[in-house]
Amino acid sequence: MTVAGRRWLEVSVRCPSAGDRSALLADGLLSLGARGVEERAGWYVSYFGEPADVDGFVRDLRASLTDDTGLEGIRIEHKWQLHEDWEESWKRGLAPRRVTPRIVVHPSWIPPTDSGPDDLLIVLDPGMAFGTAEHGTTRGCLRLLDVTVGPGDRVLDIGAGSGILAIAAARLGAGDVLAIEGDEFACEALLENVERNDVGDRVRLVEAWATSESIAALGPVSGIVANIESGLLLPLFTGFRSALPEGAWLIISGILDAEWPRVEAALARSGFEVGSVDADGDWRSGLFRRRAN
Repeated sequence: MTVAGRRWLEVSVRCPSAGDRSALLADGLLSLGARGVEERAGWYVSYFGEPADVDGFVRDLRASLTDDTGLEGIRIEHKWQLHEDWEESWKRGLAPRRVTPRIVVHPSWIPPTDSGPDDLLIVLDPGMAFGTAEHGTTRGCLRLLDVTVGPGDRVLDIGAGSGILAIAAARLGAGDVLAIEGDEFACEALLENVERNDVGDRVRLVEAWATSESIAALGPVSGIVANIESGLLLPLFTGFRSALPEGAWLIISGILDAEWPRVEAALARSGFEVGSVDADGDWRSGLFRRRAN
């Protein structure tokens, strides 16, 4: 099916009894393959590729979310969204955003009005890819990259999505950035964003799903940034350790506050020490350094 003829299943999820644990639903949706999650008036709205059996998919989704989050009484609504309509809907609400004193992210159709000569402008149209400055995990990674990337660094961006972090690393001085992404629609958006930002000489796409073994084979590198759901992140720690020499940096995100102690402890066991933690709402991003063997 061509992109123009494709439709997506829009799934809206909420749990009235969840209270301050409702953000677990967003994490659960991402772990089950949602193409990003947006909060709308108490609902977490996400998009999935067209399943063969919609009713069965929704039943399985509810069961998986209940098991993954421990929440009871989860409500799910769904409807179809044409690809063309989706392209227009994600544009709503996007606007220029200053993430750090010098990093400004803006969509291609709205240039910033307050940028200065020292600002690093990132033009970003996410398309069907996750990764905009509207999400706390992306902002956290950008803030940490801003104070970490050094001239000439060789960087891996794991689960690169829209390419925003790979582009930021290049704009901050990295000499070679490998953007690793396995989703075909995300790869399409990533390549377009790389071209928009004129960093094609420094950002290269590796179209593949990252594994611990594939990451290790790409080392040694100066640093790794990985903004992905915690269930996918934890199995990659061995690969991070193998690809990073002593003192090299690791930035991770996609971690909820309640999950952070477990993730930090797992990284400590894998040979990393925490440098700083960025908090943005319920989300945590962390900068780590590889310890000596």
